[in-house]
Amino acid sequence: MRSLIDHARGFPKRIEDRREEFARLASGQRPQALFISCSDSRVMPSLFTGARPGEIFELRTAGNIVPRYRPQAACAVAGTLEFAIEALHVPDIVVCGHSHCGAVRALIHRPTVTDMPLVERWIDWAGHRPAPSAEREPSPSPDDDADAVTRHHVLTQLEHLRTYPCVARRLADGRLRLHAWFYTVETGRVLAHRPGTGAFEPL
Repeated sequence: MRSLIDHARGFPKRIEDRREEFARLASGQRPQALFISCSDSRVMPSLFTGARPGEIFELRTAGNIVPRYRPQAACAVAGTLEFAIEALHVPDIVVCGHSHCGAVRALIHRPTVTDMPLVERWIDWAGHRPAPSAEREPSPSPDDDADAVTRHHVLTQLEHLRTYPCVARRLADGRLRLHAWFYTVETGRVLAHRPGTGAFEPL
């Protein structure tokens, strides 16, 4: 924790030559995209995208899970999503999964989270329901490798996004684009889903 405190203390001095940039941020934000990624400490969207302050609106959840739309249920994910679309008018949403994901491991091997009931209930919202064949790779089984399960998982969360009225409206009138990415922790490589082929390919 000491290194984090020391860095925070010295941060104002380190950005002295960027005062105008940070002053502009105080007047509001116009992020290029809503970036939904895992809470995993090894995954830092601004690091591998090169995003500067104000360029991406981040939503981080365990396993980058987006629960399906529930009209009577308010949650941080739904609220963040609605704000990004209705207030910030983001033109793109990226759902980014990653290698070595603990949440995906729990999807494959449920016993890994049986002693964490809140985590287990959250994992239930991953909801691996079949998506249109053009939008996904074949449904994974517990025998598949974790990366294949993660890629399928990301596409499922994209389908969940489509259940939100605010998302559906903007998709229908062409004001919103959805993207599925996969980040490899050990190499930094990013793959993107290509709807035309149904495969994840290098950006």
